[in-house]
Amino acid sequence: MRARTAILAFTFAAAFAVPAFAQSTTAPATTKPATTTPPAAATTTPAPTAPAASTAKPAATAPAATGAGTAAKPGAQPSAAKTAAHQRQEACGAEWRAAKAAGKIPAGQTWPKYWSACNTRLKSQGK
Repeated sequence: MRARTAILAFTFAAAFAVPAFAQSTTAPATTKPATTTPPAAATTTPAPTAPAASTAKPAATAPAATGAGTAAKPGAQPSAAKTAAHQRQEACGAEWRAAKAAGKIPAGQTWPKYWSACNTRLKSQGK
């Protein structure tokens, strides 16, 4: 009988220890606020006004991956296709706002549906 209760006790301890262990390894929900130190005394030495010339080269950056989800390099001009798509979106947006203000948008029409139809129409017109 003792062996059986010992096995049950061990089983229950193991079963309930895993969730308790998983919870205990997470960070606490609240942390103590950071303590601030008083400002330094007026006896500190001033920082140099101009940094010394450095002979070290800046770190080389890895080339950006190509694809739709990547951002363009700063100062790089967008491609002709991207510029045309942006112009079509602006034109369709202006049409959507004008039609919505005039109450000409059919019930159930949403911007994504309108944009799809308008974009297709403008592409077929060569814009």
